[in-house]
Amino acid sequence: MKLLICTQKVSLTDSNLGSFHRWISEFAKHCEQVSVICLEEGRHELPANVHVYSLGKERGTVSRVQYAFRFWRQMWRLRGQYDAVFVHMNPEYLIMGGGWWRITHKRVVLWYTHKSVNLRLRIGAFFASVICTASKESFRLSSNKVQVVGHGIDTTLFSGAPRHDGRIRMITTGRMSRTKRVLEMLAVCDVLYARELPFQFDIAGTHATADDIAYELEVRRALATKPYREMVQLLGAVPHAQIPLLLSEHTVCINLSATGSFDKAVLEAICVGLAPVSSNEAFRDLLSPYGLYVADGNPEQLADAIVRAAVLDISALRAKVVAENSLSALIARIVGILSL
Repeated sequence: MKLLICTQKVSLTDSNLGSFHRWISEFAKHCEQVSVICLEEGRHELPANVHVYSLGKERGTVSRVQYAFRFWRQMWRLRGQYDAVFVHMNPEYLIMGGGWWRITHKRVVLWYTHKSVNLRLRIGAFFASVICTASKESFRLSSNKVQVVGHGIDTTLFSGAPRHDGRIRMITTGRMSRTKRVLEMLAVCDVLYARELPFQFDIAGTHATADDIAYELEVRRALATKPYREMVQLLGAVPHAQIPLLLSEHTVCINLSATGSFDKAVLEAICVGLAPVSSNEAFRDLLSPYGLYVADGNPEQLADAIVRAAVLDISALRAKVVAENSLSALIARIVGILSL
């Protein structure tokens, strides 16, 4: 099979989107040829049968009309060079190319994991042959095209054992945004500090929008007033390849995300051996049996769960996550769907 992939960014070092680099490499194992159209191209080390075509955001932002023209021009150049299409998280590509793919009888799979449902998604879903998502909570538009296939975690990269030194060593990873609820995490730190429990809290992630920048400033201002401010670090952007080592220096992962999606950051932490504590509804079924899910995000209850998590054996939970969410298994499933 010859595959066309449409995605936002191809970059080995990007802190938010770097993980997709491994997806492309895994697709290349199953395909004769992989062509990738991306909005922005960074440093990459991909197999010889992968060719990347950028729409040029790395050279400076241009208008939507210019991006659309570049996309259509690239589509015309690549005509006849692919049998199926995989669109990653950006239904805009389906809005621009879905009509052509339908006319030319290309099977199109959309990967989407977010609770947001807007007009772009509705139009994109119309043109998709199949919609793949990580969990039932990760795609909120009702459609008989949806298939829940699990997440794709590189379990060769994300492995090992966490560090235990008597302290509660907490971390949260991912984009710095309001939906991550970092201020609410500081409220949990208030409780731990009041209980005189030794802890460290590292926040890894950077902003992507103007509102993210404003939110980070709010977090920094709030942290500056805390008596435990020296125990909390904002690490900024961390390349995806360095996340496993960073995780291994902690014992607890915190995720209070309000996105409602099956956040891969939590699954990555579990694969490294960290116990996660979450109020994200997507993790209710997975974490509730271990007492690690707190429905209402109550700071006192979250603090109780963190204390439990710091000494909890999660080997059974890790085995379940690895079995159901490995990258190699996910890509094999998607390739099977594309090949029908």
